[in-house]
Amino acid sequence: MIDPEITIGAIAKRTGLAVSAIRYYEERGLVRPGRDAGGRRRFRRSDIRRISFIRLLQGFGFTLEQIRKELARLPENRTPTEADWVRIAKSLKEDLEARIDTLRRLQTQLDGCIGCGCLSLKRCALYNPGDIAGASGSGARYLMGERPTL
Repeated sequence: MIDPEITIGAIAKRTGLAVSAIRYYEERGLVRPGRDAGGRRRFRRSDIRRISFIRLLQGFGFTLEQIRKELARLPENRTPTEADWVRIAKSLKEDLEARIDTLRRLQTQLDGCIGCGCLSLKRCALYNPGDIAGASGSGARYLMGERPTL
């Protein structure tokens, strides 16, 4: 029979994370291991998926706080079901779509005017004369979704 609880060393080996990283996740409220009679951390097998999910979302640029909020929607008293994970995935899709749209704009517009206010390219005099994009705020306005007002 498979032990329903695993040690921090076992979960580190299974997820590829250092033990210190798992402890950090615990400090940030991302995982909540139990303790055995000797005070040692004991993780549920479902924490393997939870930690893998954390690593995946970090790789896509989500902050630990964003990840913590999403994981807070999972049940504490049972292993998350497929439906639980689908619910979280739906809430993340909108953010991912926005990121994809931004990357597509970056891919097609990076070599042109991005509305940053530098006015150093000859094209900027056409697309962003007098830094009109700066009226909307700082940064690469056109890459953030705004369009030149020509």
